[in-house]
Amino acid sequence: MYSKMSKETALATLLALSLHSSDHFMASSFTPSRFLVGGRRWQSPIVSSLSVSSSSSKITSTSEEDQPRRDKESSNHSQDHDDEEGSEANRPWWKDFQLKDSSLAPSVLADFPILQTTFDGDGKILPDSDDTSTSTKRLIYLDSAATSQKPIPVTTALTDYYLRSNSNVHRGAHALSREATSLYESSRDKVAKFVNARSRNEIVFTSGATEAINLVASTLSQTCGKPPQNARELYLTEGDEVLITENEHHSNIVPWQMACRRSGATLKHLPSNAACTASGEFDLRSFEELLTPQTKLVSLQHVSNVLGTIYPIQAIVHLVRTKAHPGAKILLDACQSLPHMPVDVQSLDVDFLAGSGHKMCGPTGIGFLWGKEDVLNSLPPYMGGGEMIRDVYMDNSTYADAPARFEAGTPPIAQAVGLGAAIDYLETIGMERIHDYEMELGDYLRRRLEDVEGITVLGPGVGTERAALCAFVAGNVHPSDLSTFLDVEGVAIRA
Repeated sequence: MYSKMSKETALATLLALSLHSSDHFMASSFTPSRFLVGGRRWQSPIVSSLSVSSSSSKITSTSEEDQPRRDKESSNHSQDHDDEEGSEANRPWWKDFQLKDSSLAPSVLADFPILQTTFDGDGKILPDSDDTSTSTKRLIYLDSAATSQKPIPVTTALTDYYLRSNSNVHRGAHALSREATSLYESSRDKVAKFVNARSRNEIVFTSGATEAINLVASTLSQTCGKPPQNARELYLTEGDEVLITENEHHSNIVPWQMACRRSGATLKHLPSNAACTASGEFDLRSFEELLTPQTKLVSLQHVSNVLGTIYPIQAIVHLVRTKAHPGAKILLDACQSLPHMPVDVQSLDVDFLAGSGHKMCGPTGIGFLWGKEDVLNSLPPYMGGGEMIRDVYMDNSTYADAPARFEAGTPPIAQAVGLGAAIDYLETIGMERIHDYEMELGDYLRRRLEDVEGITVLGPGVGTERAALCAFVAGNVHPSDLSTFLDVEGVAIRA
């Protein structure tokens, strides 16, 4: 496989260090990286990555103490490399590139011990991360789209909870239960503040964004299209329309297929080439043409997890409010925006928003659904059990208001505490700072990739408002081959 790869293809692969750090991607500097092509060593300036999930996007350079070793290893090639670059007059622009906020990544690198992971020549993880022999490689993690790495404050919060506060919540009068309840509910307050919710009652903890979307889809189709006994409850029925885009994550497609099958509603979608046009924009006109007075729900992503397109949500909301059914609801999948930019649900004016904890430096197994309080209380319960009830009789039950209505049973307490710690961490850095940093890195990456012959970069171009993500096609090389090649070099990307 290696011998068939061109120098340009391998270079593009390494430049794609941030290929899918669309989720969390922060870099401090550009350092030489070694890779083999056809048995020969090449050197390329690349972004060393430290993914700070979600918004704190953390990409950092290889530690300074590694630099002399890497420089020495590449010295035999440096003269050839200089010749290839040409004279000083033709000096590539990226050689003089400097980040405006170059202090960000170094300031957080120590918070992510996993980034000190090293690999041997066969790509196997070494047990001793202090091994600095010439055959070892330091981890470059760029798979934050799958999950972000966790900073020490988050792992410490999880450990401290289990060691000092572990108990069930809402149901014990003893000190441990009171403390666990306080920590759990404090995290709800942090999430509410993070998205600028009007009330803490608008935050429902879930196992992740997937469950949050399923919660809405399932409750709306619970009656299988028949009018509910409670006339205040929202529901889908035959003749109603649900509108999504072809570019959605599967977790925002399949639940609506299931909901429409149960309720008899019709599922419509905006084609991919309209959700992101050739210029990288969302085609509002094509979207408007799909809206009808029968459109009862619109569900779409805030930021594309593939192309990096940022959808014009306020313009979309305006169209839905004016062209769709008067009671139409809007759900926003914010997994790719919450970690990278400020998100204000009041300003967006959607009805629901789904968020994922593990993509924003938090633990796995936790997410949340934000919903307008009156809308949440117009939905039937999602699951039955303890905590979600008001009164229970042998022939019927009455239900609590949100958020308790949707949190049946023992919730993910420790995970919620960890999510609260992750939000503290991101806010300490600053969401505006994270967004500005990622935008600069994203533009740099796109420009570098566009310089490489045989590489086609997808999504919005340089200078367009977009996420720090560059998806690309590398000639005739299969994505799995490229990702395998990078894995041997210690680079983790999506393919």
